[in-house]
This record gives sequence, C-alpha cells and structure tokens, in this order.
Amino acid sequence: MTVVETAPRPAPAAPPAVRYRDVLAVPYAGRLLVGTLIGRLPTGMAPLAILLLTAPDAGYGRAAALAALYPVANAIGGPLLGRLVDRYGQTTVLTAGAVLSSAAFLALGLGGLLWSVAAVLIAGGARPPLDPALRALWAKGMPSREHTRVALALEAATQEIIYIGGPLTVAGIAATVSAYCAVALTAVLGALGTVLVVTSPPSRVWTAGPRAGRADWLGPLRSGQLRLLYLAMVFVGLPMGALTPLAVDAAARFDDPGLSGTLPAALSLSAVLGGLAYGRRSWPGATSRHLLMLSGGFTAGWLLLPGAVNTVTVLAAVLVPGLFMAPLLGAANLAASAAAPAGTVTEANAWLVAALDVGCALGIAAAGLAPTTAVLPAGAAAATALLATAHYRTRP
Repeated sequence: MTVVETAPRPAPAAPPAVRYRDVLAVPYAGRLLVGTLIGRLPTGMAPLAILLLTAPDAGYGRAAALAALYPVANAIGGPLLGRLVDRYGQTTVLTAGAVLSSAAFLALGLGGLLWSVAAVLIAGGARPPLDPALRALWAKGMPSREHTRVALALEAATQEIIYIGGPLTVAGIAATVSAYCAVALTAVLGALGTVLVVTSPPSRVWTAGPRAGRADWLGPLRSGQLRLLYLAMVFVGLPMGALTPLAVDAAARFDDPGLSGTLPAALSLSAVLGGLAYGRRSWPGATSRHLLMLSGGFTAGWLLLPGAVNTVTVLAAVLVPGLFMAPLLGAANLAASAAAPAGTVTEANAWLVAALDVGCALGIAAAGLAPTTAVLPAGAAAATALLATAHYRTRP
C-alpha cells in the first residue's frame, strides 16, 4: 500500500490594501466628497460670520449668543432631517434644506434681534445633513467594508479643512469687503455644495431601504449600542469645545494674541495628518477596539497641556490629541453606520453629529465653570470609559 503525499496548499493571498486612490476611483466618490466639504463650509463659517454681522447692533454678548445658537439649532434639526432623508430620499430633503438655510442666512441682519434669532434658528435647523448623507452613500456604494473604512477615514481627515479655512475665509471677507458679504458667501457655498451632491446619480437613486421591524419615534436611539456611542461622542466633543476658551486663556497667559486662532488651527491640522495616516493601512481588530484605543490616545494627549510653559510647548501639546481625533471620529462613523437599524443609516449618523455638537457646546460652558485644562482630559476620559463598556459588551 502506498501513500500518496500531496504538497500543502498555499495559504490564500491577503487581499491588496485599499488606498485612497482606490476609494476616489469609485464612480462619483470624489465629486461627493468635494461637494460635501463645500456644502459643510457654513459649519465653520457661520458662527464667526453671525458674530461679526450682528455685534455692531446687538452688542457682543447677544451676538455671541446668536453665534452659539447656530450649532444648537443644527444639533436639533440634523436628526430630524436625517429621518426625512431615510424616508423620502436625498434629493428633495437636502434641496429643501439648502434653500431654507441659504435664504435664512441672506435674511440675517435685515431686521431686529427677534428677526435675527429666527434667521439663525432656520439657518442652523435646516442645514442639509450632507455629512450623514455622504456616509449613507458610501455605506451602500463602496465595493467592500474596507473601502468604506478608508473612505470614512478620508472624510474625517478632510473635514478639518472646514474648521481651518472657514473662519479664515470669513475674517478675510469681513475685513476686505463687509460682514454681510461673508454671511452671503456662507449661504452661497452651502447651496453650491448641496447642488453638487444632489445632482449626482448615486444621490438621486439612493434609498435607505425598508425599516427593520416596527417604525417608532426613537429610531436609532432604540439601539443600546448606539446610545452608548452617542453619549461617548458627547464627551469627545467636550474637549473640542473647551479648546476655544483654552486658546483665549493661553493667548493671555503667554502674551501671544495669535494663539486664540492658531491653537484650534493646530489641533485641526494635526487631525488631518492623523486621519490620513489612519486610513493609509488596515488595522487588526474590531471597530469597537479601534474606538477604545483611539479614545485612550485622545485622552492621554490632553494630559500634556498643563505642562505647557510657552507658545511653542502649548502648540506642540495640542498636536498630540489632534493626531487621534480624526481617526476616532472616522471609526465612530463606521460604527454608527454598521450598527444602524435597517432603514435608518442617515438618521443614525445625524445623531452622531448632533452628539458632537452638544458636546462642543457643553465644553465651552464647562470651561467657564472649571479649570479648562481639567475639562479637556476629563471629558475624553469619560468617553473612553463609555467606549470600553461598549467594547466589552460586544466581545464574543
């Protein structure tokens, strides 16, 4: 009897890594990304534009309150519009939101204080939820989950351009032309970006699909996993919001007025680099593990700030949490898209945006009640604890 020996089969080759160029090669991916970035520029432009336009008549205090009202209105309106997008498609809802929001911006400053309050509420509440809509398109339109992960990492990194370029653009237009022209440009860019998105074939034909089970008013909030994620994102937003008063405080402490602008810009620039680095390669482990590790790095990074002794060291210190910020947000977007109940993917991502907006607003307020350098790591640490809970709940 003979034994026939066969050579062991070679292990299957690992699939090639997905690169940014592979994501941008997907039809209309580049157009959707650029359109979304343009359409979201009002997020970075509106608060400063509102402040500069209304301060001469309303006073600085009331103007600052109006500026803060914009992201609050956006946090309320975003999930509601996201639900409408899931039910009726992107074209009608996003277009109507862009028309209302742009018209409200153009009407700002043409009346008294109550008129301005109404205009800001409509401009923020009707702002088209382009970022959740983009994530919904990529969740369905990318050829693989790895393509989706890289696309979301790219989006999380490039969105920081909004918070660098938006305020600089407003400041330049207001200084050289007028504050109203800055507000008008905010309206035009929001509408232009929305047009680029809704006229693309993927957006026109996109549907969320049927909802799983019975529909109810809670929507994605019925998911315990998503509720934990949203609460964690509130605490992630806390240090992001608190950085603004920190920058003002640092500018006075180190006698460098430029720090009030360069410190937030340094955080955003670092986030761009961190997000691009995160998306360049595949990382082992589940998304919940990525969230936990990235949140831990985000928390540890803020611990360096209390030791800053001059302009150089405070700028260097803020670069560290920035490296983890965009990857953390990209992983959170992926987790929200994956955990969204059927038929609610846009709304699920809109709640994530709203949670961050609420966290930023709370961070600004908390910085006035406690030492800012304590608020920053405390908020991030609370987010890490919540993400750790979510991770160990989902472990097999």
